[in-house]
Amino acid sequence: MSSEGDTTLKSICYKPGSLQLLDQRKLPLETTYLEIRDTADGWSAIQEMVVRGAPAIAIAAALSLAVEVFDFNGFDGSCEDAVAFLEKKLDYLVSSRPTAVNLADAALKLKQVVAKALASSAIEPKSIFKAYIEAAESMLEDDVASNKSIGTFGSSLLRQQAKNHDKLSVLTHCNTGSLATAGYGTALGVIRALHTQGVLERAYCTETRPFNQGSRLTAFELVHEKIPATLIADSAAAALMKDGRVDGVIVGADRVASNGDTANKIGTYSLALCAKHHKIPFYVAAPLTSVDLSLSSGKEIVIEERTPKELLNTRGGLGERIAAPGISVWNPAFDVTPAALIAGIITEKGVVTKNGSDAFDIRSFAQKMIGN
Repeated sequence: MSSEGDTTLKSICYKPGSLQLLDQRKLPLETTYLEIRDTADGWSAIQEMVVRGAPAIAIAAALSLAVEVFDFNGFDGSCEDAVAFLEKKLDYLVSSRPTAVNLADAALKLKQVVAKALASSAIEPKSIFKAYIEAAESMLEDDVASNKSIGTFGSSLLRQQAKNHDKLSVLTHCNTGSLATAGYGTALGVIRALHTQGVLERAYCTETRPFNQGSRLTAFELVHEKIPATLIADSAAAALMKDGRVDGVIVGADRVASNGDTANKIGTYSLALCAKHHKIPFYVAAPLTSVDLSLSSGKEIVIEERTPKELLNTRGGLGERIAAPGISVWNPAFDVTPAALIAGIITEKGVVTKNGSDAFDIRSFAQKMIGN
């Protein structure tokens, strides 16, 4: 295989003062990068699904503000004003996709960075902005390293728990690869790692209606990486499992509660139920930034509802109308899979497992690992 740098797609192209985002709405037929000049551009790109995937959303948001303040020599205000300006912009960016906890987590960490810069006797606003930019850039670098660790831990786990350690077929949902992260991917990163190790027989990806992230994006990545793959209709997953073609199911996450209940793309819950019935292990792959320890269970996760057009029109709302005029629509972007249906949660620090119950103790795991 070619080196990682030669093959991996990039949803985020950044250099100091410049940010371009791959317009994923136009994939796989057209490859177009949009210039992001400020937080208004960043907010629109996130809300309109130019960029998607919880890790990529957080990084794109952070960098859109970094680009905006890159050349702020003429900022008319004090250091305190600079901190207030950044905090207000971060709050604005968080409102673009409320279910993705990575975005809120990144905003909180960046607020802490600028507060620390202010407390360290910053003498001019420029130093506050510089501290912010450096922190945002670090998030971009850290995400790739985090994803590769998830791939390593995940591939090891799937091989250990598979009937045939050297020949696995894996089903995934939505898009969790390079296009959903800074590069490499979470659940798709595990599949990539299995392929690199020579043990992946086949990856199956669902089309992931109504926005078709599976057929448009995951299939695009798998073909690009020359990974053996097959696209299936969302409704074909149970039949595929019944035929014995799936050794494991692995998905990403937009938000994980402290007990392991996981919010992910709509249709994930259905896959988990099917996997349970067919005695196939179901895994979640996500960085610890996707875990919201303030939530005791998935019942507290707010589920975003998207425009009816995604169901009423072809191409996830971007094409011609196909639904009957006058029909009402329910279009939740996510569903919540109970922890009881999840065999393990794969993070960059290791695998969270259950201790004799249907729930995970992610709080203890996170405290132990972050403490190390």
